Amino acid sequence: MRDDRLILGFAEYVDIPSWRVRGLRAKIDTGARSSALHVENLREIERGRVCFDVRLHREKSDRRVHVEAAVVRRTRVRSSTGVASVRVFVAASVRIGSVEQHIELGLVDREKMLYRMLLGRTALAPFLVDANRRYLLTHTSARKARQPAAKPRKGAR
Repeated sequence: MRDDRLILGFAEYVDIPSWRVRGLRAKIDTGARSSALHVENLREIERGRVCFDVRLHREKSDRRVHVEAAVVRRTRVRSSTGVASVRVFVAASVRIGSVEQHIELGLVDREKMLYRMLLGRTALAPFLVDANRRYLLTHTSARKARQPAAKPRKGAR
């Protein structure tokens, strides 16, 4: 039996086009059921809607995108440290490589985490995961734009 699903690494760059979010580093976590996104200034603006800021960490900028979204659900979630809390979930279309899909994102403070986004099992159905590699679906040009320029070799002109 042949499996034609695309292969993800343990980390990938993710876009959320409708929110103008590009190149967000995400950790692929097959042990987590739901996906999570680091947000700041989360507040309810009217019944059933929230607003928040998504901060993008890049080498040369610390850009924030302000987002308003409808609340899909509020659910109790247990973190990897075992602490349970109620999280707000919103829906968004995310793009991983060439695949764009609609998923739910739990809004949470991941300030101390290396990756601003975590993709859980419910978002991973169209993919297989190679835990030994990363950024397998990131376009080469996007990957080069995120990496610092190579240092010239000694004696190179």
